[in-house]
Amino acid sequence: MRVSSRTVFETNVNQLNQQQGKLLHTQQQLGSGRRMLTPADDPFASSRALEVSQSDAANTQFVTNRNSAKYSTGLAETILNSVTSLLQDVRTSAVGDGSGVLTTPDRLALAEDLKGRLDELVGLANTTDGIGNYLFSGYQGRTLPFVKEHGGIQYVSDDGQRFVQVDSSRQLATSDSGADIFMRIKNGNGKFSVDASNSNVGSGVTSQGVVTNPAWLTGHDYKLAFEVNNVDGMPCTTYDVIDLTTSQYLSKGNNFESGKAINFDGVQMDIKGEPGDCDEFYVTPSENESLFKTMADLIYTLKSGNPMGGSTAAAQYTNGVNRALNNLDRGLQNISTIRTNLGSRLRELDSLQVTGEDLGLQYKNKLSELQDVDFNKAVSDLNLQQSSLTAAQKSFKQVSDLSLFNYL
Repeated sequence: MRVSSRTVFETNVNQLNQQQGKLLHTQQQLGSGRRMLTPADDPFASSRALEVSQSDAANTQFVTNRNSAKYSTGLAETILNSVTSLLQDVRTSAVGDGSGVLTTPDRLALAEDLKGRLDELVGLANTTDGIGNYLFSGYQGRTLPFVKEHGGIQYVSDDGQRFVQVDSSRQLATSDSGADIFMRIKNGNGKFSVDASNSNVGSGVTSQGVVTNPAWLTGHDYKLAFEVNNVDGMPCTTYDVIDLTTSQYLSKGNNFESGKAINFDGVQMDIKGEPGDCDEFYVTPSENESLFKTMADLIYTLKSGNPMGGSTAAAQYTNGVNRALNNLDRGLQNISTIRTNLGSRLRELDSLQVTGEDLGLQYKNKLSELQDVDFNKAVSDLNLQQSSLTAAQKSFKQVSDLSLFNYL
């Protein structure tokens, strides 16, 4: 077969170009550290690498989201810890004052101190996260949640919770409604509240009462009406139990004994002291009462009450302080529940973070397997290709030097 010189030159040039292309490709692999420079190098591995990269990017975003959620949740827990300490201090002050040993100037000074603590409580409730979002304002992160309106502190935001995607299938709350924390606190014992009428003239002091049987609770309003008569020259105190909702008497003419349990419709309570004639005590279903109102009522009791002004004034004062103490206890229980929920979120975030870090490591290992070059093999290939290219160049030189004219 006759082979023209043109064919020889073209064939050798093509082979040299291919060898140089392979050598350049290997050099680029070594320089970049990547086995796949283009999807054409390994279409299947390139597709898998894209999927793994997307999963790794999503996992990295979840890590960022979890860090943000952990910061907000941890800050909220810190603020509520401060609120707990504040309420405990207020309660301690109220308990000390309830002993009745403080003088009027001392009570007024304590009232002024509690006004400052009330302002401090409002400030804590309006805490921001450092970038302008209020922690306890629901969805409306930029809205000041608690403002002074109509002589009291009102919540002007919503009941929403802001959520963050912390995993592919998990969203976690990063905020709580201020209304649930500071406003919606059931007064009394959480089921019903016992209050003395402001017009009472006796020395009766009520307990907060307990529920003897939840199935018997009716949710009605009740009144205990007292009557004092003289029997054989001795005062005899009796009381009627009236269901105000149905306008029916549950019992009449019950003999009263100080501290003895009074039972009706699943309610048990007692009254200590000596109620006066026509004194009244009301039992009503528990209603929401804010921590701000509880503190404001306590301040009002300290300022206007007079435990040294006789048995009636002392009883009114004691009932006011006891009511505040009961509601402060309810507030502390509510905040403790919220803090427990925050702790559960923080624990879950820590667990998810550990899982996310493990996933991130696995994704990076898989990407390395799919994309990274095997340096030992690449260097060996490079040496082989260099040898092959050198041999091809030398052989081409020898072939190109062949000419008939050299032998003529």
